[in-house]
Amino acid sequence: MKFKFILPALTEAESPFWRPIKYSLFPPLGLATLAAYLSPDDEAEIVDQHVQTLTLDDEPDVVAIEVYITNAYRAYAIADAYRAKGCFVILGGLHVTSLPEEAESHADAIFLGPAEESFPRFLKDLRNGTCKRRYASQTRTLVGVPRIRRDLINRRLYLVPNSIVVSRGCPHHCGFCYKDAFFDGGKSFYTQAVDDALAEIDRLPGRHLYFLDDHLLGHSRFARDLFNGMRGMGRVFQGAATVDSILESDLIEGAAEAGLRSIFVGFESLDPTNLKASNKRQNLGRDYQRVIERLHGLGIMINGSFVFGLDGDDPSVFRQTVDWAIDQGITTATFHIATPYPGTAFHREMAGSGRMLTDNWDRFDTRHVTFKPMRMTTKELKLGYDQAYRDFYTWSAIVRASLFHGSLKHQLKHFFYTSGWKKLEPVWNTVIQLKRLNLMTPLLEAVLSKVSKQRSTLANGNGLPTVAPIAEAKNQRKPPHVFAQKDDRPIDGLDFERATNRFARTHVYQSGAN
Repeated sequence: MKFKFILPALTEAESPFWRPIKYSLFPPLGLATLAAYLSPDDEAEIVDQHVQTLTLDDEPDVVAIEVYITNAYRAYAIADAYRAKGCFVILGGLHVTSLPEEAESHADAIFLGPAEESFPRFLKDLRNGTCKRRYASQTRTLVGVPRIRRDLINRRLYLVPNSIVVSRGCPHHCGFCYKDAFFDGGKSFYTQAVDDALAEIDRLPGRHLYFLDDHLLGHSRFARDLFNGMRGMGRVFQGAATVDSILESDLIEGAAEAGLRSIFVGFESLDPTNLKASNKRQNLGRDYQRVIERLHGLGIMINGSFVFGLDGDDPSVFRQTVDWAIDQGITTATFHIATPYPGTAFHREMAGSGRMLTDNWDRFDTRHVTFKPMRMTTKELKLGYDQAYRDFYTWSAIVRASLFHGSLKHQLKHFFYTSGWKKLEPVWNTVIQLKRLNLMTPLLEAVLSKVSKQRSTLANGNGLPTVAPIAEAKNQRKPPHVFAQKDDRPIDGLDFERATNRFARTHVYQSGAN
């Protein structure tokens, strides 16, 4: 049988603000994992519409489409076109899991939740002619998952072809996070066997790796054994972790010794009331400056994630957040407008209080305002978000943040990484058009080279959390409000500038909002 796996391009691909490099970072590992379950006699191809041309003039036996929230309408149109030809179409992903009734009208079968167990079950039914309309995840394990079909991925089209996922989900349950709906009904966090993860790493060429896991340090014993096994491999890698996991043990030191050079951290808000309202417990009471001090002391660059529009935010939040991030020497920042994704507690809260403004999924990209903010207008939220990105990535801000570091090498590393990511768009576009993005990977490895430990100086000079004074200053001017949100899947810079997009691309047969 012939199978065609499709990742449709996001709606923002048609936007004037589209940055091709952002979606030329990682191949669609979820689809490549599904392909690994096929019979040796089956034919398979993967089409990632972000980097490849999708044609609809063929007639494969089965078309599998990964649905993000902001590619949903395009995915449905593709599905309808293939179904009109008589092809068997299956849909899966975060959006499908959150809104199965919507997706079901465009597919012969849909998948709910992760598909390590349900996709092989579907294949058996397909060959027996007994396919069901819905396939829901029944067991959650990565034991026995076959090798990813990396032979179906054109490595030249991606800056980080060596992306890898060694776990599924996250141990935390933030109110804004899309993944809770995806993993509903079973385990929400589980890992590979360490030996399997190390074997996959060993098969990847070159030095650089990017762990697309939502929380690489989420299972301490697994992470410790993984990093111990990676020592001596000569790898440099990037990943994501939470504030508490960086502070509570020596895992981050083990990661640094194994080659960790850049990490995505979801700070999300500098206001504890926002963190509490969004169930961001792993951040509450934590000293953000200690996190930054520890990471910089290990020579690890930081991609900080921040969300705007929470109920505790007023128009001052943009300037305060940007200044704080620059003053702390954060290398890259990912800003988001709070977005109530369907299936989340945040969406239920906004819908229940009549604050939703739209259900046009194309606008759920964390760049548009889709609900009524509490303490600012929708216009103020949108303009403040746009200005935050402009202010953080000015040349003067890049230099200012670079000079935070205690060694010249770290300063230069910060400067070239940040400016290379945001200021060299024509260069990236040219390399992408030539389909030689892989030639830039050695440059990335060089920038990620190890810097020696340094002694950083705490910005406020007294070791106290920078968060507290900001929150206190706000509360002196205005009464505190409790609420929150934020879509936290995910990432920026080469830490994947869209945390949301990262989660969507990594889970087996799942997609998420962009």
